[in-house]
Amino acid sequence: MPLLFETQDEYGSIRVFDDGKFRLLSFADGDEQSRIQLKAPHVLQHEYTQAMLLALIHKHPKRVCILGLGGGALIHALMKAVAGINMTAVELRQDIVDIAKEYFHLPQSKRLDIITEDAVDYLANTNDKKVDILFADLYQHFGMDNRVTTESFLLDAKARLKADGMLVLNCWDEHQYDDDLKDILINQFSHVQALDTGCGNWVVFATNTPHGLNGKQQKEECEKLSLRLGYSLYKWQSRLQQVV
Repeated sequence: MPLLFETQDEYGSIRVFDDGKFRLLSFADGDEQSRIQLKAPHVLQHEYTQAMLLALIHKHPKRVCILGLGGGALIHALMKAVAGINMTAVELRQDIVDIAKEYFHLPQSKRLDIITEDAVDYLANTNDKKVDILFADLYQHFGMDNRVTTESFLLDAKARLKADGMLVLNCWDEHQYDDDLKDILINQFSHVQALDTGCGNWVVFATNTPHGLNGKQQKEECEKLSLRLGYSLYKWQSRLQQVV
C-alpha cells in the first residue's frame, strides 16, 4: 500500500498508508494500528474492534470512554450506531491525535472530547463523569501495554464505570490462559465474558449488571446493530464464553 505520510515522535515512527479505498495507520513494519474504508469509515475493518462493539447489545450508552485513539475507528462506529452519545478518547501521542483528525476524518463534535495523556495515568487520576462503557485498546509499536492486565488498572477501570457499566478490554489471545488476570476480573466483576477472535486477540466484557436479554431479544439487538454498523455481529456473539 502506498505511503501517504510519515513522521517521528519520541515513541517511534508513525506512518499513514492509502490505496484509494482504505487508509491505514502503522507504528512499525507489518503493523496495523487502524484501518478505515474511506467511503464508509464507520464500518470497522479489524475483527477485534468489530467484536468489541458487542457491548452495545448489553448497553445503550450515553457516555463512553476510549483508552487509545489510533485512527479513531471506534469513534466513527459509535457515532454512527448510538444517537447522542458522548465520548472521551484518551491518547498518549499528540501526533496521533493530529493524524486522526487530518487523515482519518475523525468526527468533529461537541460530544467528543480528546485528551492527550497516558491513559493509565488518566484513569488513575481523573474526576471526569463515570461512563456506561470503558473501552481499553492500548497498543504501541512494541505491542500491547501490559499495564492493562494489572489489578491496579482494573480497579481504576471499575471505579470509572457507572454501577451498571461495562469494561471492554482488548488483549492478546494468550491472555485467555492467564489465570491471574482471570482471577482479578472475576473478583472485581460478577459477570465476565470473553471471546477469541481467531486473529490474535482476546476481547473481554466485564460488568456487575448483565443484560438479562433472552435469546430472541439478543438476536433482535444483533440484527438492529448489524444494520447500523455495516457488518454482522452474529459470529462474535456465537463465540462469547463465560470466563471461569
